[in-house]
Amino acid sequence: MRHASGTDLALQSFEHNQTAEVDGGRRAWLQVFGSFMIFVNIWGFTFIFGIFQSFYQLSYLPSESESSISWIGTIQSALLSIVGVLAGPLYDLGAFRFMLLSGAFLVLLGLFTLSLSSQYYQIFLSQGVCIGIGGGLLYIPSLALISGSFKRRRAIASGIVTCGIGIGGVIYTAAFQSLLPRVGFAWTVRVLAFMALVVFGLSIPALLISTSGQKRSQTTRKIFDVNALKDGPFLVYSLASFFIFLGYLVPFFFMPSFAQIVLGTSRSLSFWALAVSSATSIFGRLGAALAAQKMGSMMPWIACGALSGVLCLCWIRISSVAAFFAFCGLYGFFSGALVALPPTVFPRICKAPNLLGTWMGMSWLCSGIAFLVGSPIAGALIRLWSGLLLLLGTGTLVALWVLMVRTRREPIWI
Repeated sequence: MRHASGTDLALQSFEHNQTAEVDGGRRAWLQVFGSFMIFVNIWGFTFIFGIFQSFYQLSYLPSESESSISWIGTIQSALLSIVGVLAGPLYDLGAFRFMLLSGAFLVLLGLFTLSLSSQYYQIFLSQGVCIGIGGGLLYIPSLALISGSFKRRRAIASGIVTCGIGIGGVIYTAAFQSLLPRVGFAWTVRVLAFMALVVFGLSIPALLISTSGQKRSQTTRKIFDVNALKDGPFLVYSLASFFIFLGYLVPFFFMPSFAQIVLGTSRSLSFWALAVSSATSIFGRLGAALAAQKMGSMMPWIACGALSGVLCLCWIRISSVAAFFAFCGLYGFFSGALVALPPTVFPRICKAPNLLGTWMGMSWLCSGIAFLVGSPIAGALIRLWSGLLLLLGTGTLVALWVLMVRTRREPIWI
């Protein structure tokens, strides 16, 4: 989640033909480009919800509570995971083109209807539900291709794709804060929608062209496998993901409002806090991917999880604008690994290729539930909540690491 996470979903549902080039080739890198651009839109808009949270809370929906407004963003992010799980069998049936086109249509429809919305329920349906479902339909096609095209370089390819989150966050945050005082909310959102249309115009053709002539599995993937619930590493992995993603998005959602309410910054300056986090997350994801290529994924994942949790606990003591922006930059950098690395570990959890997507989907469901409840609860316990949960999730990752080494006979550098 990643929360985006799940690049290995298609190992059993999407296969290259005999001429496909594993670990590179023009077709493989075209898929990386297309998936990267999809991420600019679907996760870019999710990660900048903090600027919408601040604007709604202080200007557009002042009668709504902080917690109720955060439900809009959490529904959007949760549906990315939950719909992604349910869309797996649809992908297996060969509905790749349909999912790309319908997902892009729903995201754009949600943005354009958001520009016409003025009531809470209208914003909830357009931004939370419509964009969330559309993003969920795009999530599997944009990532599943990478698994079939890369093996040794999978961590690098996944890291590049997830950098789309940071790029989208920077671009859309800058556009929003620049346009809002000039043209108002409605036209600002419409401009963002037209920008998203251009991004989809680049990504969808790249993905369709790069997948022409490839074969799909004839076997429909199961959504649920009871045997996963009997597997210790799977249960610990899912528990770690649940705790981490309970707290992961909380800082991103509340950075702008914290800057304005607690530190007294201007609205435009508070929006740039989110842009700083998005920008540093690009380097964090690439750095995590390079580290995973050298020493395995578990150690960088654990280290970045621990540092992210400690940073959130430090957030409690921040009282100056300079310290706050330093926190935003550091949190964006270290938390990037929490999205980029999980899918590179999962093939070690599930050894059966025909069940890999099913088990990954079940784990995604745990992450989706975490996204769903994390930020609304944090409306009352913002900073302490996210830090403790990230540290709890990191501790669970350490347990997973020990369990994998002892029971699966995995090397220390997993």
